[in-house]
Amino acid sequence: MISRDSNPLGWSFLLDELADAHEHLGNLLGQIQTDRGYSETEFRTDLGHVYAHLNRAWRRRDVPEDFTSQEWQQAGAFPDDIEPVA
Repeated sequence: MISRDSNPLGWSFLLDELADAHEHLGNLLGQIQTDRGYSETEFRTDLGHVYAHLNRAWRRRDVPEDFTSQEWQQAGAFPDDIEPVA
């Protein structure tokens, strides 16, 4: 995994993805708690956005710079090298 000392740029991108995931999850929680009309379609979209940030964070753990434009789309996809923990 990259580190703050050896890869400050990559480290910053990693933290930004996690912070964005945190922010969007907080927004999702606020919406679902206050909006009685909050739909499954909105939930799917909002949760998908959170997942995209988490997925990019997972992939950024070894990326010392930024993603290329070609890597960006792939980076938001669900990883196949991590197992959920119940």
